[in-house]
Amino acid sequence: MCGIIGYIGNSKAAPILIEGLKRLEYRGYDSAGISTIDKNNIIVEKDIGKINEIENKINFSGLDGNIGISHCRWATHGSVTKENAHPHLDCSGNISIVHNGIIENFSELKQKLIKNGHKFSSSTDTEVIAHLIEDNYNGDIEKATRNALKQIEGSYALGVICSKEPDKLIAARNESPLILGLGKDENFIASDVPAILKYTNKVIYLENNEMAVLTKNNYLIKDINGNKINKKIVEIDWDSELAEKSGYEHFMLKEIHEQPRAITETLNGRIENGNINIKEELNLSNEELQKISRIVIVACGTSWHAALVGEFMLEELAKIPVEIEYASEFRYRNPVINENTLVIAISQSGETADTLSAIREAKKRNTKVVSIVNVKGSSISRESDSVLYTYAGPEIGVASTKAFTAQLVVLYLFTLFMSGLKKSLDDEKIKELLEKLRKLPLQMETLLNDNKEIKRISDIYKDKHNALFLGRGVNFPIALEGALKLKEVSYIHAEGYPAAEMKHGPIALIDKNMPVVFIATKDIYTYKKVLGNIQEIKARDGIVIAIATEGDEEIKKIADYVIEIPKTLYILSSILAVIPLQLLAYYVATDRNLDPDKPRNLSKSVTVE
Repeated sequence: MCGIIGYIGNSKAAPILIEGLKRLEYRGYDSAGISTIDKNNIIVEKDIGKINEIENKINFSGLDGNIGISHCRWATHGSVTKENAHPHLDCSGNISIVHNGIIENFSELKQKLIKNGHKFSSSTDTEVIAHLIEDNYNGDIEKATRNALKQIEGSYALGVICSKEPDKLIAARNESPLILGLGKDENFIASDVPAILKYTNKVIYLENNEMAVLTKNNYLIKDINGNKINKKIVEIDWDSELAEKSGYEHFMLKEIHEQPRAITETLNGRIENGNINIKEELNLSNEELQKISRIVIVACGTSWHAALVGEFMLEELAKIPVEIEYASEFRYRNPVINENTLVIAISQSGETADTLSAIREAKKRNTKVVSIVNVKGSSISRESDSVLYTYAGPEIGVASTKAFTAQLVVLYLFTLFMSGLKKSLDDEKIKELLEKLRKLPLQMETLLNDNKEIKRISDIYKDKHNALFLGRGVNFPIALEGALKLKEVSYIHAEGYPAAEMKHGPIALIDKNMPVVFIATKDIYTYKKVLGNIQEIKARDGIVIAIATEGDEEIKKIADYVIEIPKTLYILSSILAVIPLQLLAYYVATDRNLDPDKPRNLSKSVTVE
């Protein structure tokens, strides 16, 4: 869960590397460093803290050289110290490496290397790799890296440079994501596309046990045994401006406001003449889809909350039984799935390690996998039978916002498609529901245009220590998501519950200091029950903040604060209801002088177990 960028070309490497790191800082920000080669000498500068803080101490841009590697760290092995920051060197100072992943047998390897006379300067697992390469080096850095990697057990995305071969940049990947970026008289390696999007949109995704040797004019890809491999070049269609703040103070706020565009882009081309046009994307025959008797959705974090909404949609409209699994748990038991089960994997990055492992487990059992991801060419998309992309563009803020609502829209489209195929809804009903879906971007715009009440509430309650989020039906997962967002960016303890479950324990927490956020949209299913739950909170002097349907006068009589959302179908209300909760978390965080883009201890893409 660290960020890597490497460069080789005619330009000065350091400014490109530091700019790339800033675009990758969502992947790790407890320390950072750069290594370049200048006049056949390796120069390393690194320190702890966020990149802007380190720049006040180190003049990164002053480093000379036209080749280099850099890294922003999210600690796994070894505490947050300057010594543990990357890049790491071998004993001779001729080899420098950066690494994302976990070396599982590092302790055993380290002891052997120490016996052979190697001296270590850090407590990381990563430094072992530098010394292993040194141990195997006989004038060929590619061969030395390959032989070192054959001794390693675990995951890695690796960048390697050697002062004795200053015209080569080595990259290698196993389980942790790494891409090559191809430019004119310059080439790159990176953990993720945004790091290099300013310079090139032509990328190659490395697969497990693949290595690349880059020069400024060429690249060569081989497997771990040295066999050459031809790889497809992928052209990224993201606009580089989408990875900029564009006048917003934080990426999180920008990405919250980008949701109408993200939804529009995700819908484009998928609705034609009242019909859902995703058949070709699904890459499964009607016969295969009609045989599906059960769906299992695997996901983590915010994507897991999207899965819970998807469960409600699919069971309510398509009448297909659905189970939701934490991807991290799915692979460690014996899941009961077969050829009539469809597994849906949801991941913004398409690189979530636990979700990737879960789909591999599913495919071992001859189960078809459909993934919902935001990044073309990502590992999960490549290993799935079918992919339904969200077109949210790059999401830089660690706390997912626009990716979540785009996932909900894709799940809704898939639900309506399956409803038509299974004949649980007729064509006219599907067209009616699609029309409501089409209106969402405009409704979102309206909702985003007036944040005064949300700002007022955040200012009043920014210093609270706890909060509850309650919802029922399709909005229970939104309560979970609202609580997660507040926890992630403001560090206030918050929990989400089904509103009816409040009586079975959490009600003991209610007092005059406890804010309780209700998702209380008007519907024929749960609205009256939610009003009753609100009365129970008020009877115990709790503070009620209600997310309600515009024009609801009844709820205004009993709630302390009401944030209105536009009228829509009950089953679509979650897509609108989450936006005020995202904004509430954002404004509470900024009122507490916290950086919502870089919450402590969190990384955007969890690419290690």
